Amino acid sequence: MFKKILTTATAGAVMSLSTMSAQADGHAITVAYFLEWPMPFQFAKVEGKYEEALGVPINWVSFDTGTAMSAAMASGDVQISVSQGLPPFVVAASAGQDIQVLDVAVSYSDNDNCVVASGLEIDKSSAGELAGKKVAVPLGTAAHFGFLKQMEHFGVDIASMEIVDMAPAESAAALAQGSLDMACGWGGALRRMTEHGNTLLTGAEKEELGILVFDATTAPASYVAEEGDIVAKFLAVTAEANAMWADESNRAKMLPVIAKDAGMDEEATAATMATFVFPSVEDQLSDKWLGGGVAAFMSGAADVFVNAGAIPAALPSYDGAVNAGPLSAAAK
Repeated sequence: MFKKILTTATAGAVMSLSTMSAQADGHAITVAYFLEWPMPFQFAKVEGKYEEALGVPINWVSFDTGTAMSAAMASGDVQISVSQGLPPFVVAASAGQDIQVLDVAVSYSDNDNCVVASGLEIDKSSAGELAGKKVAVPLGTAAHFGFLKQMEHFGVDIASMEIVDMAPAESAAALAQGSLDMACGWGGALRRMTEHGNTLLTGAEKEELGILVFDATTAPASYVAEEGDIVAKFLAVTAEANAMWADESNRAKMLPVIAKDAGMDEEATAATMATFVFPSVEDQLSDKWLGGGVAAFMSGAADVFVNAGAIPAALPSYDGAVNAGPLSAAAK
């Protein structure tokens, strides 16, 4: 996901001989996904809904990182990646890889944020008092991008701050020990941070500022151009699974299936998915997402990564890295 931008692009799984043999027949497709990242699509995956809709065999291969997904798509080993984080996507696209965002797989703005030490008693109404304070930020990540955008929003000059490049797990411990004024991070580390401080903005408030934290379904542009119908059908099945999950009456049936496929217990799966938002197709096609917001976000994120030295240069525009066509077709 987002935290995996700088991970070496090595595959988290090796396709079995049967997978490679299936690909050789020219019909099967390979789809990449993450374990321990539970999503509604996994119910449809287990139930065979994708094969039924697409009419082709699907090889589901789990990966450890989004950078590995990019490498597998570049080599032609993977045709579609589900829930690839935007930072590794931006890195690959910025390097010239012709890949495209096809939908918003999951939004988790409340799972990535900055936390101010409780002793300072600073909230969004007094955020200006952060000037001169010490903050830990994992540079080159979505958390870094979010930090910069929040400080810009509150009018805090980051040149006045002492910014330390620190992994979230370490900064959570440092915040607890009182050696930091603010720390930024995600996931479990963020939950530990909030035990010793408070966030300035909610996930929804951050989204209003254009601070998006989300994963996408992605694919090589050449594959989308050649197999647009297959891609549209794939996205339609995903959208149907998301709609099923949105109806809470279906969750008792879906949760055990999703948990097992994700390699998690049901309690952890439910807790994780409670922090996830799966936007409707209508929402995804709006200006906030595929209608402009995603491309704008990628440009902003790329600038952050250039400044952090994570990538040498950003593209002039990321409009071409977003293709709403297949999702629009799926909606029909």
